Amino acid sequence: MSKGGTSGLGDPPALPAGGLRLVALGGIKEIGRNMTVFEFDGRLLVVDCGMLLGKTNSPGVDITLPDWSHFADRLDDIDAVVLTHGHEDHIGALPYLLRDRPDIPVVGSRLTLALVSAKLEQRQLKVERQLVAEGDSLQVGPWGLRFFAVNHSIPDALAVAIRAGGQTVLHTGDFKMDQTPLDNRLTDLPGFSRLGDEGVDLLLSDSTNAEVPGFIPSEREVGKVVTDVIHKAQGRIIVACFASHVHRVQQVLDAAHASDRQVAFVGRSMVRNMGIARDLGLLRIPDGLVVDLKLAEELPSRRILLISTGSQGEPLSALSRMANRDHQTVTISSDDTILLASSLIPGNETSVGQVINGLSRLGATVVHKSTALVHVSGHAPAGELRYLIAAVRPTNLMPVHGEWRHLRAHAAIGRSMGLPDERIMLAEDGTVVDLVDGRASITGKIPVGYVYVDGLEVGDIGDSTLKDRRILGEDGFLSILVAVDLDAGKVVFGPEITARGFSDDPAALDPITAELVEVVEKALADGTRDADALQHLIRRTVGRWVDRQYRRRPMLMPQVVEV
Repeated sequence: MSKGGTSGLGDPPALPAGGLRLVALGGIKEIGRNMTVFEFDGRLLVVDCGMLLGKTNSPGVDITLPDWSHFADRLDDIDAVVLTHGHEDHIGALPYLLRDRPDIPVVGSRLTLALVSAKLEQRQLKVERQLVAEGDSLQVGPWGLRFFAVNHSIPDALAVAIRAGGQTVLHTGDFKMDQTPLDNRLTDLPGFSRLGDEGVDLLLSDSTNAEVPGFIPSEREVGKVVTDVIHKAQGRIIVACFASHVHRVQQVLDAAHASDRQVAFVGRSMVRNMGIARDLGLLRIPDGLVVDLKLAEELPSRRILLISTGSQGEPLSALSRMANRDHQTVTISSDDTILLASSLIPGNETSVGQVINGLSRLGATVVHKSTALVHVSGHAPAGELRYLIAAVRPTNLMPVHGEWRHLRAHAAIGRSMGLPDERIMLAEDGTVVDLVDGRASITGKIPVGYVYVDGLEVGDIGDSTLKDRRILGEDGFLSILVAVDLDAGKVVFGPEITARGFSDDPAALDPITAELVEVVEKALADGTRDADALQHLIRRTVGRWVDRQYRRRPMLMPQVVEV
């Protein structure tokens, strides 16, 4: 087992004949942008193609994509993209991949393909779609695919067994083992066991909750608590959850109907996804229950229930706009009850906390996971992961879908189930794992990074630009203008220092001006005549002084003008 980190690995060797190679381009050591590429006999298969929402340390970035640049000249070798389920961190990057090669066949379940179709129609992309369901088998090029039902926080989720060259890999996708799911669709442990009887050479398994002991409560338990909150509320209720959590929305609709409330969906993705789920028969909505938002706002508050996006504190989401008093229709009042029926994606704690504080400041009562059982995870904890390993009995294990702590916890579970260290592939994005004659090994690493979507531009900014944006946002900007007479060796104008985002005190930088004149004129006296050298000297002098005086490192832009 890798001891953590694979930075010392070089380029992978040529894949041996009959070998099966896989490399994750995203989704390992992070939560989001899941994408794994499989290679056999010169052909490629992609499982999932997801995105990561922009974070606070990526200013200006809307979403982050997996980096498939290593395969940019091999897109024609891709036989299909297999989607395990319809969450954005598994399908959100697909339009960008299909923009590079529109004719890649897309394989997925009914709801997954419907959600993908809505995305592609917005971009006027028409692609070949292959509908599959649990129990189906499909041959695509050299890839033998078999699909299994798994329970998750979105309907129609699938695991996929991939067979090529006589070797079998099981990719679980995201899953849990709810024994009483709302749709009665259980994770197919018997099917996994039968697959294990045939032999599974490598198991790729969801690690998100590997640190959590035991078993996940049923979604039905959440329904009881949500119903109780809705029945007891005296005023308007606003429920925020993922726009894809059809089962959670169904329970909210049932409780609203029983409480004689009318419901309005808030947020474009919520309206779109629930419409798709209704059309597919996955969401049951009694006649007259759902009304337009503007009509709902005209009803007495005790008869209104809004189901909104924004459970992760996304800056432009409906709930964030409400918390900031910026929503064009909904104004928060003191008799409102806000129900955050979701968990926190790692990294979103600060933004969600800001939304909760904003709503509380406006007088609303906020109910969330820390105060009531209003959410259960869609990911298997340690007890359920042990059940899976016991059923599948894999020869090799590769934890996926998680941060380092989740991957290590999952590896420890595998070790406790009898898998030796050398059979556990503890990898990260870009790590190359080869499966040859039933034995998996880490053989190298390919370069992968983050591809940022900033407005309409894809990949137009990189880490250096984001670093500059972070500096500007956190420490400010200083422009230093100095005019020099090279013949006389004198400073004839300045230094003129312009500050932005640094200090409200106009005299804060006055003490450095005399020192700058002295330093520049000394350099001129010593024979320095190069403007670039003088600018470097000014940057170093101002930077050291600001760090010494203020413990800050603003962006410095010196300019030397020769007179």
